[in-house]
Order: sequence, then C-alpha cells, then structure tokens
Amino acid sequence: MAQLSKVPLVWDLLKRFKESCQRKGWKTSDYDDIVMIDDEYNNFIGTRTIHPSTFKRIASSKKLAVPEGKSYRVIDVSYTAWVFQQPPSEQLVKTLTKDSELSKKTALYDLSGVYRGKPLCLKLNETDSVAFDEFEKFLKKTYGVETKSLYEPCTNEPKSFKSKLMKASLG
Repeated sequence: MAQLSKVPLVWDLLKRFKESCQRKGWKTSDYDDIVMIDDEYNNFIGTRTIHPSTFKRIASSKKLAVPEGKSYRVIDVSYTAWVFQQPPSEQLVKTLTKDSELSKKTALYDLSGVYRGKPLCLKLNETDSVAFDEFEKFLKKTYGVETKSLYEPCTNEPKSFKSKLMKASLG
C-alpha cells in the first residue's frame, strides 16, 4: 500500500487510474478521462469546485464530443463521476440527492480529506458503474484511501461533508 502523502492531485490521479484501466484491457480516451467498459462510457471529471447550476446542466447532458483523429465523435455518456479536490457545496450535494434519475447516473467523490492527510474519500455513488467501483478499489489498493458513503445506512439522508470528515477523523 502506498503512502497517503503520495496521492497525486486529481488530474494526475485520474491519469493513473486510466492507465490502470488500460492494463485491464478497457478502452480509454487519449484526450478525456473516459473509460469504456462493455459499451458503456464512464466519464470522470476532475475539479476543485463547481457552481450547482453548472453542475446540474453538465450532469444532465448525456452527450459528449470526443476527439477522433481530425474530427469529433459524439458519444452517449452512461455515467459521470465528479472527483473533487475541495469539498463540493451542500447545495450541490442536495442537487444530486434530490434527483433520483441524476443520482443513478452521477457519482461524487470528495478527495479533500485526502489532501489534508486523512485516508478518506467521501462519496455519493448510487450508480451501477463498474468503472466507479474499480476507481474505489484503485484508491484503496494504490493509495490506502478508504471510500465512505455520505448516506447514513438507516436514514438514507445526505450528511454534511464537513461533519462526516470531522467524525471520521475523530474515530
């Protein structure tokens, strides 16, 4: 298991994850953070922060133009994972949790705790994406980072990123 301090920033982390996917024989995009498994396109978006209305607009769009040679091809994105370097806003989390259709196709990963020295990535992942499951395994195996859901098992209510991080760091 690698040292936590060796976790690269989001964009390099996604690049290394794509390399791991290629070793499994999965197709990846040279230009975007896309992993294709069984005819499903899994899009990873690394970001520091994003406004909730912009998030909803991008997350609701299932089409993406990807470079192919000297032109572009439009693909249908099956799943999108937002990988945050800083905690997403509560409003953004609520935007996702209140829309059941969106939450079946969209995942959030908050790596801000990792960059503060905590081996914890908070997530909202209600998708069936094989690539997202593999991303979580990759974080654990390569960097020793645990992923924990933002949902409490009994109430199914979203919890604050900050309160969840504080509880995790105390326990």
